[in-house]
Amino acid sequence: MSRYPSLQGVLEAADRLEGLTRLTPLEKNKRLSVLTGASVFLKREDLQLVRSFKIRGAYNKIASLTAKEKNMGIVCASAGNHAQGFAFSCQELEINGEVFMPATTPQQKISQVRMFGGDFVNIVLIGDTYDACQKVALESAKNSGKIFIHPFDDPLVIEGQATLALEMIEQYSEVLDVLLVPIGGGGLVSGVITVFKERSPQTKIIGVEPEGAPSMQKALASGKRIALKEMDGFVDGAAVRQVGKLPFEICKSHLDELLTVPEGKICQTILDLYNKEGIVAEPAGAIAIAALDIISDQLKNKRVGVLVCGGNNDVFRMPEIQERALLYTGLKHYFLIDFPQRSGALKQFVTQILGSEDDITHFEFSKKNFRNNAPAVVGIELKNAADLTLLVERMKKHNFKFDYLNDKQSLFQFLI
Repeated sequence: MSRYPSLQGVLEAADRLEGLTRLTPLEKNKRLSVLTGASVFLKREDLQLVRSFKIRGAYNKIASLTAKEKNMGIVCASAGNHAQGFAFSCQELEINGEVFMPATTPQQKISQVRMFGGDFVNIVLIGDTYDACQKVALESAKNSGKIFIHPFDDPLVIEGQATLALEMIEQYSEVLDVLLVPIGGGGLVSGVITVFKERSPQTKIIGVEPEGAPSMQKALASGKRIALKEMDGFVDGAAVRQVGKLPFEICKSHLDELLTVPEGKICQTILDLYNKEGIVAEPAGAIAIAALDIISDQLKNKRVGVLVCGGNNDVFRMPEIQERALLYTGLKHYFLIDFPQRSGALKQFVTQILGSEDDITHFEFSKKNFRNNAPAVVGIELKNAADLTLLVERMKKHNFKFDYLNDKQSLFQFLI
């Protein structure tokens, strides 16, 4: 196994990054403090260069390479923030790099990588998933003799990420009681633990994973790293099938608590941050904030730090984010309704079934000849979650046969 990251390594990383990365603010958030009864401080890595903390680890690793290694060239696999930090470092250090990205990567992210890397980066689009893409990237690095820059399972990368923890301790004169840290592959939380166990051992470190990709939770529960067979990739910055070897060993010994948060709750948090604070957070960037009210009872009168680890949220994802948030809060419901094929059936549904503040947001119907009834997929948005019971009662009362689709994942996945 590679050496473990150390506080000395973090201090050296801070020297390398000085004047390059931004000292991002650690700011008290009034709304979240009132909601939790705690003093909540946000570490705003969404304001970092390339809009995430990933530049810290990528640059520290790449800058630490020997002249021979730099001349050979470097490789990474990423669909997001690591690729941007890698590309920025390549141009800054004038090193030729190759970025392997899944062929399904949105054009916006590809353009960002190209912009940060300039002429020093070549982008290869291959594979439908990150795992397939990474496999090709590792083979390419091995065959060409180039250095593979891992996004989280490397002590120099971890030490670079950990510089944000060093900044937090220097920025806040008191001791944080609790620190909430997002977990994907585990590099960030490993770096935070490395610093806080030396400089602020009283601080409780809580890791937060998306419910649909609990790779660290599964690993800790089984006592070994495992690869998730099924995974919801929505929280792309934290959806990792298997955590790193180093992060697993560090978390196994030193992580105080681990939480998982539903993707829908993360989406609602993204919307709240944007609407109430003007903060643009990506799903992974919002995940730790989304966990606050899960443990609100633990946080009363405590000093709580929360990492907002990134702000690379594609505007084209907002409809899906809104949809998932509505579903999570119980305000959006889908039904397969058997409509009588007669004049006035839809009008009857609107006037007798819908409540005064209910709204049809989705309607798909195809008339079937020679049949008395035909199904329609209907999406209904409610003003209050409790109104669902009344809506269902009215459909039963007026003999509208239906299937509730929100719980039928095999059908429901086609709607969102």
